[in-house]
Amino acid sequence: MNYSTEYTSYGDLAVALDIGTTKVCAIAGHRNEFGKVEIVGVGRVDSQGVSRGVVSNIDKTVAAIAEAIKIAEQNSGKKFKSVHVGVAGQHIKSLHHHGMLTRNDATSEISETDIERLIKDMYKVVLPPGDKILHILPQEFTVDNETDITDPVGMSGIRLEANFHIITGQISASRNIIKCVEKVGLDVKDMTLEPIASSASVLGPEEKEAGVAMVDIGGGTTDITIFKDGIIRHTAVIPFGGNVITKDIREGCTVMNDQAEKLKTKFGSALASEIIDNRIITIPGFRGREPKEISEKNLAKIIQARLEEIFDYVLWEIRRSGYERKLIAGIVLTGGGSLLKHINLLAEKHTGFECRIGKPVDHLAHGYADALASPIFATGIGLLITAIENMETSDQETMDVVTPSNETRKGTEKEWMNKIFSYTKSFFENTPDSDF
Repeated sequence: MNYSTEYTSYGDLAVALDIGTTKVCAIAGHRNEFGKVEIVGVGRVDSQGVSRGVVSNIDKTVAAIAEAIKIAEQNSGKKFKSVHVGVAGQHIKSLHHHGMLTRNDATSEISETDIERLIKDMYKVVLPPGDKILHILPQEFTVDNETDITDPVGMSGIRLEANFHIITGQISASRNIIKCVEKVGLDVKDMTLEPIASSASVLGPEEKEAGVAMVDIGGGTTDITIFKDGIIRHTAVIPFGGNVITKDIREGCTVMNDQAEKLKTKFGSALASEIIDNRIITIPGFRGREPKEISEKNLAKIIQARLEEIFDYVLWEIRRSGYERKLIAGIVLTGGGSLLKHINLLAEKHTGFECRIGKPVDHLAHGYADALASPIFATGIGLLITAIENMETSDQETMDVVTPSNETRKGTEKEWMNKIFSYTKSFFENTPDSDF
């Protein structure tokens, strides 16, 4: 679907929608003549109807989406028609599968069509009831006995094989996201796994090539994405995030939830040993009661205990992936949870990997708002980058139809995902409503 011609003053606007546990964020932008992303509208509101990345209340989620879209439209001065949406949650799973295609002619060149046939065969993989495939990511290819091929197009051979990383999710969760967006009056143009989107905004190509684990600490979940040789090797979702830390503070300090959140964001530290002054924080009493006094070090101990548990899961997933000794670039932390003071020091101490905080600014044009440099916007900006790339890919494919002699390679990971979505979305739309 093409965007309306009313966007011509900005070129084609792409719109990303990040529906998270703590916030709903709509971001609109386009790529400028220098190849950088210019953001022309942002709308961010608190999320009330999402739990651990999954829609739990349709009406509250619809209201939050409508408000975020309204703010972004007012900022950009444009009316949106379609959005690129992220999908996440603890229902997300991943698996590896091996596929094989026997060709009829050993002398003819392997084409994009052959690879697409191999990818389509992956949809025949048997999944648990209620699960559907979200992404199929090719790993290495094998042509006859030649292994470890990253791009087999143009080669000759009878037997084409490939290893695939397949990401699945519950059909009901995806359908609920689409339903909420459509209730606002918008079309879902694409859906992308949120950890993949976040990696597009905070990871560099060198890190993906060297080997890196991106850890996105959100409000409801912590998402892990491992790259090596420029390819996604492993994905996982840990059902703990920043909200669990807030809950621990609320119970450990016997305070209200909003007070616990303020304690975490304003005074919280991920490493108790870094607290030197050990200030006393005074919280007003409830309805005339005596105020509470909490030491900064005790607050840090509560936060550190939960973060260590999260990093235990992260380390377990890295070991399970088989890439523990291959992550030269270490760990990149992003998401709202990465804003805690000294969290990178705790991650390095607890996992043994070098660690940095990933901010989504590398792809942005100069002049962006300072607030957008926060890891909180990593997923939203990553979704926007993916939406822009998919629009450009669609435009390129249209040009290829007009000029068949064009030999542009269209087999990169992001372009495969753009093609695969057309298959995936049909599953969502053709599944009967009884699946809810």
